[in-house]
Amino acid sequence: MPRAVVCLPTYDERENVEAMVRALGAELDTSRDRVLVIDDNSPDGTGEIADRLARELEWVEVLHRPGKEGLGPAYVAGFRAALAQGAELVLEVDCDFSHDPKDVPRLIAACKNGADLALGSRYVAGGGTANWGLARRAISAGGSLYARTLLGVGVRDLTGGFKCFRRRVLETIDLDAIAARGYAFQIETTYRALHAGFTVVEVPIVFVDRAVGGSKMSRSIVLEAVWQVPALRWRALRGRL
Repeated sequence: MPRAVVCLPTYDERENVEAMVRALGAELDTSRDRVLVIDDNSPDGTGEIADRLARELEWVEVLHRPGKEGLGPAYVAGFRAALAQGAELVLEVDCDFSHDPKDVPRLIAACKNGADLALGSRYVAGGGTANWGLARRAISAGGSLYARTLLGVGVRDLTGGFKCFRRRVLETIDLDAIAARGYAFQIETTYRALHAGFTVVEVPIVFVDRAVGGSKMSRSIVLEAVWQVPALRWRALRGRL
């Protein structure tokens, strides 16, 4: 049974996947930790690269999905696979190096020290962003403020996607009921953990914009987050979470 499983969703990440997997391996205890690549049938051959790595590295596994359905469904599939393996901790990491693999041990340590969910945060003391223009900084900070205000919670980086869950969190929140498919998934999972009474700790990180490959952000993803946040609050107020 692995101690920790890092879920690494990919879609057209052939330029990044091998470097990220190997960088994660340098930070993990590969005698008991695993990296799970979740590939949504990438047309650029990402899945084939991941398969080669899995043949070479015993701590790498690949979950192939039939097509691109969004970040949320990919992570839920990865969570289920990690829990089925018996993982004590389940992590989310972006494949594009926006999240520094060297910070993974810090998230794991935060859970070992009592957090139920350790969240890599850009918006606490010591955190920040790099290589972002003023407009993107404003959109990101504004989105976090919007979600925090409507949901009435104190977590500062609700849109953050660099996380480490204790298995009991994922076993408690209703994975089948998660509605968000894009980046609103990050808001929803953190809010569900808070609503269930779990302890969320923000660990300062510096988020670096991707250097290789294309961004998956789109207008539809932003709009989903805009309407999903009040919908999530409405369901919570009516006891439907």
